[in-house]
Amino acid sequence: MTTQHGGRPAAAAKPVRWAADTVAAMREGARLRLDYSAHSLWSVDRMIGAIRREGAPIAALEAVLRGFGAYAGEVIVRQTGGEWWATGGDHWVRTPDGRLWDPFEEARRCYTADGSLRLLCRDAVRGTGRP
Repeated sequence: MTTQHGGRPAAAAKPVRWAADTVAAMREGARLRLDYSAHSLWSVDRMIGAIRREGAPIAALEAVLRGFGAYAGEVIVRQTGGEWWATGGDHWVRTPDGRLWDPFEEARRCYTADGSLRLLCRDAVRGTGRP
């Protein structure tokens, strides 16, 4: 989607809001300060691991994992100069090198101990030639 509002693609509206809600919830509920840095994704991965160890079914955590995925996606956007893309209700991050990244799926994979939002961001940043 290419329509822009306020300097950002319209596709960014929902994920940016979900990310901001997650930042606020983690600050208030878990006393975890998320600053949109790549380093902060270590804390997010650890938080998802702690939730996994509590044994909650993934279906009960969809909104939480969506928020963590949106946060990771927004970190990737800010680190790489990428942008949010949306089609049919799904959202991805497109980095300047043209690759699409799915931080929402990666958050779900992280919950099943088969993924890492930190490593997803690292790979996205490396692909763009940024440090």
